[in-house]
Amino acid sequence: MIATNIESIVNKFKSQSNPDDRYTSFDYCYNYFRTTNDPNNDIEKSCLVLGFYLASWGMFRGSSFLLQKSVRHFQPVIQYIATLDKLIWDIDVVDYDEEIIEIIIEIYNGVKNRLILNGQSDLTLITKILLGVFGFIPAFDNYFRIKFREISDNQCGFTRVNLKSLTFIKTFYEANKTLIDKLSAETFTTDFITGQKTTINYPKAKIIDMYGFTAGQIAGTYRTNFEMIPKIL
Repeated sequence: MIATNIESIVNKFKSQSNPDDRYTSFDYCYNYFRTTNDPNNDIEKSCLVLGFYLASWGMFRGSSFLLQKSVRHFQPVIQYIATLDKLIWDIDVVDYDEEIIEIIIEIYNGVKNRLILNGQSDLTLITKILLGVFGFIPAFDNYFRIKFREISDNQCGFTRVNLKSLTFIKTFYEANKTLIDKLSAETFTTDFITGQKTTINYPKAKIIDMYGFTAGQIAGTYRTNFEMIPKIL
């Protein structure tokens, strides 16, 4: 469970997080929703901030139903986010217990029910939104699932946001607490206007997301290249 390469992997991610890089779209989204008292006050801007963050992370590509939608489709999600207590933004992986996990699942379903149509795939999209807006959960995308299935020795598939998957993420955090805390404490978001660092720290769940995403990406690339060797030969 102890991962000795967390710092090097996270630093690889951070090396691609300059102010104009796509990874920094997280910073602008998280900063905005964390510091905006009522995103309904400028709902067009709120929809645009969320929409561009998702676009940066590939949520509009390929067969995604969002490709057929305008940014106005996010309006019910923004209205829902505006109803939530600002204390929600204080939740992080260190706080995961049964009560907090129930709150996260409730918010997951609240966003899903206002965005997803006709049974479309929701796991990656909704966890990306929860990460970008609240920062309290990693995004369960393909790369993250590759890595964390491996870490869990396939005991958890990370195909659902539930008690099992979030409890495992907390167990991983506790096994690597010192290093994850250090990286969270020294990693700050970037301000959109100035391009300089803010005083807002990356949440611990975001550090875990960066590790899972990047390590899974490396593993997936290696696996693809390895599988191509017989074809090349």
